[in-house]
Amino acid sequence: MEKKVNMTEIDIIRSHLSFVLPLNYTLSQSKHFSETLQNNGYTYFNILEASKLNEMYGEGIAVSGKEFEQYFLPFIERKLFPPSLHEQGFHRFSKSIQKDFRFRINRRLQRFKVRSIDIILGPFGIAFLTLRIELNETTSLSDVLDFTHHFRAVEPKVREERGAKVLLSNDEPISVHRFLFDQLCPFLQNLIPHDEKLQGYYGSLPYFDDERMYTSGFLFAREHENITQDQLFRMGQVNGRTPTGEPFLSATNPKYIQQMLQDSLHDRWAPHTYTVTTDHAFMKITNHRSDEMRQELSQFMGTHYYNLLLHYFYKIMLLRFVFEYSSIDWDKDDEYVKSLIKSITLFSSWYYSEEISTRTEGKEVSSMFRKAFNISNLFTEVTNTLNELYRNQENSNAGRMNILLFVLTVFTVISGIYGMNLVIDDWDDPFKWSKVTSYTFFEWISLITAISGIGLSAYLIFHTFLKMGRRKWRSKKNDLSI
Repeated sequence: MEKKVNMTEIDIIRSHLSFVLPLNYTLSQSKHFSETLQNNGYTYFNILEASKLNEMYGEGIAVSGKEFEQYFLPFIERKLFPPSLHEQGFHRFSKSIQKDFRFRINRRLQRFKVRSIDIILGPFGIAFLTLRIELNETTSLSDVLDFTHHFRAVEPKVREERGAKVLLSNDEPISVHRFLFDQLCPFLQNLIPHDEKLQGYYGSLPYFDDERMYTSGFLFAREHENITQDQLFRMGQVNGRTPTGEPFLSATNPKYIQQMLQDSLHDRWAPHTYTVTTDHAFMKITNHRSDEMRQELSQFMGTHYYNLLLHYFYKIMLLRFVFEYSSIDWDKDDEYVKSLIKSITLFSSWYYSEEISTRTEGKEVSSMFRKAFNISNLFTEVTNTLNELYRNQENSNAGRMNILLFVLTVFTVISGIYGMNLVIDDWDDPFKWSKVTSYTFFEWISLITAISGIGLSAYLIFHTFLKMGRRKWRSKKNDLSI
């Protein structure tokens, strides 16, 4: 007899959710971007003053800068927490919101509070918008996951994602996209570049594979409530409710659920606390009281948050390199190939590292992110891409060098025949083109050699400056630099 999954329900009395949306921005406009953020009430995050922003996370949650220093390796810490905007790395701006809203999902209403917003200007023109939300009403796990499932779908495209609206104070229903870019961050529209040729996600991240916000959440169940495998699987897959309102589970095979949890479940603190990490969500659930989990909740909002951001950045950049490689026009994009080689090299040497944390739990969480985001395989693919780019560049340079040597050899031989002297007396001022018709065969060779030499020199000078201009323009347009 076939075994079936016994789907169970559990009450969630408190939920801390974060939604992370990757965006594109123009590196040359980073100063203007930061000034706009500060003019709109955003505060620059300084690790030495991290405690001043504790109101951003929620009541009773304190994030310490010392915790960051002890968690990350020193060279990673310098990139994640640069002391000023003039340093390279991740520049975080935060703003406290503290406003209540309602979310309508297929006629069901759910209240939520927007605690704060982070906008992080990262390297290579990648930015992150993080929205922190609390659900303080006691509700079922299905309702929490249904809220998460619909809210993270900024632009709903499939049937099960539709039917969700944010209700403003005047009961006006708006989409999550409008809620983010019209209500919370209206200034972002003018700061995000759009490519009319790319009809994908915001026209700026065609290599972004999901087109949904990534979700992290810390859920508090009732004290000593039993946490089951089907609940953990639903958290990782963000399985909420069906359009008809029934609890949804995207698998019927118990062995499949066990197999998936083996790869995504961190059960070091079982049976009271579990963490599930997938390419959809990073979710933690506990049946301890909230006052017993203050340290864990602070770590989740602090060190684990940056651990997530760093690995999410790895994933996006690696996907970007794969996309850029597939878009190369080998006959025209010589300078673009060079900039791509430089970018991959800089990314690998400046930012990418398999070891980022000094703590055992930090290493375990990092390993889960690497597995969930398929980072190791993507990095191997990008490394192979870099080798192919180098090989193609060497072949291209060798071909151009052979052509240049051939041309120079021809001019050298001809000049040698004439004793390094191609001057004809008729070329003295005033020169009349009518005399050309009376030239001998060797004088014709001299004339053609002189004119072609002058033309070739002019072409090489023009082509060199043209390549320099194209290199700067392509670099600025594609932001393939730090």
